[in-house]
Amino acid sequence: MGSNAHRRVVTQAAGDAQYQSKPITVASSRTPRILIVEDEPSMVSGLRDNFEYEGYKVSTAYDGVEGLERAFNETPDLIVLDVMMPKMSGLEVCKQLKAKRPSMPIIMLTARGQEVDKVVGLELGADDYVTKPFSIRELLARVKAVLRRAQVLPREQERYSFGEVEVDLRSCKVKRSGLPVEVSSKEYELLKYFTLHPGESLSRERLLEDVWGYESSPTTRTVDAHIVHLRQKLEPNPEQPEFFLTVHGTGYKFVG
Repeated sequence: MGSNAHRRVVTQAAGDAQYQSKPITVASSRTPRILIVEDEPSMVSGLRDNFEYEGYKVSTAYDGVEGLERAFNETPDLIVLDVMMPKMSGLEVCKQLKAKRPSMPIIMLTARGQEVDKVVGLELGADDYVTKPFSIRELLARVKAVLRRAQVLPREQERYSFGEVEVDLRSCKVKRSGLPVEVSSKEYELLKYFTLHPGESLSRERLLEDVWGYESSPTTRTVDAHIVHLRQKLEPNPEQPEFFLTVHGTGYKFVG
């Protein structure tokens, strides 16, 4: 059948038949690196073949502990992480990674019916999730979308300041009056999104889709809760916000 780089073998677990497709053109001068953390050998083999065919460099890990070590040592551009992993769960891997590397993109793989795991994973900072069995086309599309959102920022956007707050968009650090501010990974991603869209009225649906990776609005107050946290940490008076404004009937607007 030829080398792995030219095979499109999709496992039954992925839920797709073999198909032909032209490889993507990688926009960056450096080939994106993907780490697959999955304990099913057939799934790993199928995903590796497809990602390599699309032009990505691929490394793999078969348990959560190894996956965490590889993520810290190799600093991949994106991680495909299964929730149910031996030695350490995917949720714990996600939590530890996002605590130290909040900008590292993670797509989680969950089994059908694990709705709680999806929500918890996204709250821990996962950028997207895909439910097994899935179409390889869907996963590839989500990988490309997450990588686009995580593209390196232009140099003129390395830092953003408003009021007494300074956001370092490269080191993922936030300071207020010169002192570090502890923010969760999703609070940071939401803050970063606001700084890239100042003055825009942003609906909850758009924020959920672009920051959390939801395709449809869930029945949660996720965005509202994170806005409250940002106001408490960054607004001079959280009860009378100056920067994170509510747009009634729409969502929120960042003025900074």
